[in-house]
Amino acid sequence: MMQQPGILWSLAGFLLVLGPLVFLHELGHYLVGRWCGVKADVFSIGFGREIIGWTDRRGTRWKISALPLGGYVQFAGDMSPTSKPNAQWLALPAAERNRTFQAKALWQRALVVLAGPLTNLLVALVILSGFTLAYGKLVVSPVVGAVSAGSAAQQAGVQVGDRIVALGGSKVDTFLDIKMTVAQHPGERLDMVVERAGKRLPLPITPTTRSDADRFGNVQKIGFIGIGPASVQVVRVGPVDAVIDGGRQMAGIVDMMVTGIGQIVTGKREVRELGGPIKIAKFSGEQLVSGWQPFVFFVALISINLGFINLLPIPVLDGGHLAFYLAEAVFRRPVSARGQEWAFRTGLALVVALMLIVTVNDVASLGLFGSGTARQLFGAKIFGG
Repeated sequence: MMQQPGILWSLAGFLLVLGPLVFLHELGHYLVGRWCGVKADVFSIGFGREIIGWTDRRGTRWKISALPLGGYVQFAGDMSPTSKPNAQWLALPAAERNRTFQAKALWQRALVVLAGPLTNLLVALVILSGFTLAYGKLVVSPVVGAVSAGSAAQQAGVQVGDRIVALGGSKVDTFLDIKMTVAQHPGERLDMVVERAGKRLPLPITPTTRSDADRFGNVQKIGFIGIGPASVQVVRVGPVDAVIDGGRQMAGIVDMMVTGIGQIVTGKREVRELGGPIKIAKFSGEQLVSGWQPFVFFVALISINLGFINLLPIPVLDGGHLAFYLAEAVFRRPVSARGQEWAFRTGLALVVALMLIVTVNDVASLGLFGSGTARQLFGAKIFGG
């Protein structure tokens, strides 16, 4: 097992991951806002007290703030969390009011809000596509080349030469689809269909649970069925195919995230598997000392996470704003100020509660207090006792 990189490496990795990603996320909002004719008053990386900043010729205050856990762009006229017009906004001169966020058409406001998460997803797509273009596309057909003795696959009746065509209700295109689906469902029965001698056979299978540890000692419980592929190839591809493959990888990662959230909600996975800023910092440091390639791939993973999480329909997140705009488009009128205010309070409470849970998880994972303390704080069921 490799020695942990230490707090300085973790801090450096954390800043190198989140700093650029938060900047690019907010830059997406900012650039689309400018394109729509909205003036930006503040562009901040981090929250809280300003550490350093400057004001450009357009009147935008660019600054770095003390708490590096996010960022924001404050557009002109954005005087409340709900971005609703108020008396102060109505009192602005007409020319100035026309440059505010609230004065823009619904589609423009939605586009400004959507730009941040889409920028994060675009960053990840560029990284993943770049790796595929540089190193080639991994082609692994879903044909079984080996079956481990006593494995779940052998017990289910899988044979060498079988082509797995469906697993868990989804079509299988590559062996990587099999690996990802199995890994996410330890101990769960999966419907599997194999093609053998021209016939399709249903073979239900239940992956066993295996604990895998990386070289830093991080342990992850995954599903395992005990098969190997018949062939593995690396194929050189052009830019278009590289982007398509990058998109396929992104879709697989998002699907894994959705599945993981669903399993936590339904109790199939423990809440303590969720991680927050401390765990991100820990993993950032580990990937940073592992080399530039693992680190850049980790940046892509975090960028997908930022984009996906911000699209969730939770008030205070970008997805919450988009949900309000969708309601406004459907019902031809905005949600009432009171309704939005209550929704934002609820969303804020949810986000704060989630941050509290993941922070306790992070600290517990570092061994600063025992798992028994975590159970006392949040109860045995939450922490899988």
